[in-house]
Amino acid sequence: MTVASAHRFLKGKHVVVFGAGYIGGQVARVALTAGSRVTVLTRNPRTAAELSSIGCTAVVDQLAGTSWHDKISAVDLILNSVSGGGRGLDGYRESYLAGAESINQWGGGIAEEVRLIYTGSTSVYPQGDGCVVSESDPIASSDERTEILVKTEHTVANWRGSSRVLRLAGIYGPARHHLLDRLRLGETQFPGSGDHHLNLIHRDDAVDAIVSTWAQESDSSHRAFNVVDDGRARKSEIVNWLARRLGRAKPSFTGEWGPGRRPNRPDRILCNRRIKAELNWTPQYPSFKEGYAQILGA
Repeated sequence: MTVASAHRFLKGKHVVVFGAGYIGGQVARVALTAGSRVTVLTRNPRTAAELSSIGCTAVVDQLAGTSWHDKISAVDLILNSVSGGGRGLDGYRESYLAGAESINQWGGGIAEEVRLIYTGSTSVYPQGDGCVVSESDPIASSDERTEILVKTEHTVANWRGSSRVLRLAGIYGPARHHLLDRLRLGETQFPGSGDHHLNLIHRDDAVDAIVSTWAQESDSSHRAFNVVDDGRARKSEIVNWLARRLGRAKPSFTGEWGPGRRPNRPDRILCNRRIKAELNWTPQYPSFKEGYAQILGA
């Protein structure tokens, strides 16, 4: 199925989006444009007001609770795209794990054919050393955060109908491009190492992957997909390319991390072969060059 056909599949469907942030909010907009009826659940009143103004039904509530359960019904397609909420481990546990448990509890009263997508994280992979990682490789918890994410995936797998986990690589796109922002601010030194690979996905390609997954014929099984572009680029390659495009000097990497900064993640290359083969999905921005060219030209 082509991306255009997948978007046509949305017409007339009732789409429910839990967590209407950068990805979820864009999915809501795309679904509205495609002719869906869209309900969003968000804890942010400002987000609710914005999406209500364009035609969504917005529910302001905490996903981990149950007070929203009787406010949303007659659903066709579900997206769980919540974030950790910036509240440390407690925020992770409440948003991801307790949120997924709440969805399953609510789902006991809806039709089995309802399709659920959860936008997970590639940090559930413990592998490193520059290896290529596919969905066939084991996931495991390396710290308390990833333990919560792994448990959340297991909870999603217990959804009574079709459930899919889309493990999204590092998301960038319009209004979300921190490397570019730092260069524009004149920074000439970046913390850490530039040698590790950055697995990336443009916002619009992530949205297309979600829509393509919904549109694919599926049974009541559980399946996971890596959602990543074809780039396989190292961080230094991306930063140097952006610097050239901006006419800036080539930055350097300090090799050290300052206070409060998060160290480099394990160096690995995510494989997207499964989603291409099974869902006929292909990124319209196959590498950072096409994606950032679109951003720079906007």
